Amino acid sequence: MTSLTEGQKLPAFKGKDQNGNTVSLSDFKGKKLVVYFYPEDGTPTCTVQACNLRDNFSLLKKEGFTVIGISPDEVKKHKKFEEKFNLPFTLIADPDHTIIDKFGVWGEKQLYGRKYLGLHRTTFMADEKGIIKKIFLKPKSKQHAEEIIEAWNKL
Repeated sequence: MTSLTEGQKLPAFKGKDQNGNTVSLSDFKGKKLVVYFYPEDGTPTCTVQACNLRDNFSLLKKEGFTVIGISPDEVKKHKKFEEKFNLPFTLIADPDHTIIDKFGVWGEKQLYGRKYLGLHRTTFMADEKGIIKKIFLKPKSKQHAEEIIEAWNKL
């Protein structure tokens, strides 16, 4: 799946957020980051995951985390997703897979025996220096914020 490993630096990235503003990794220098990749705005599992992060956002913030969601969706779709579910964090649009490819989260998937290419739901947790401390290859959508905080506290 991802070619990145714990202990590596997050790859530099730049993209448009849900408001059309350019956002890059360097904007978050000195902050603990949760960079989570998800397949599509508004789908059931993606919505559950985003709402879990929203519902626990103050707890994540208290622990010093900045949350960034990235998917292949367009800026306008991200804006609708943010507004519909009142999401308090940055969503980056990556329709051309520039960031997705840097993180190595696009690849073969299988559903009901059918193979296809798609985004692997993956979360990268990094410290203030941008060093990856934990990679969640199969995040628990309903308890994602809790598993992030638990993993950080075990470091």
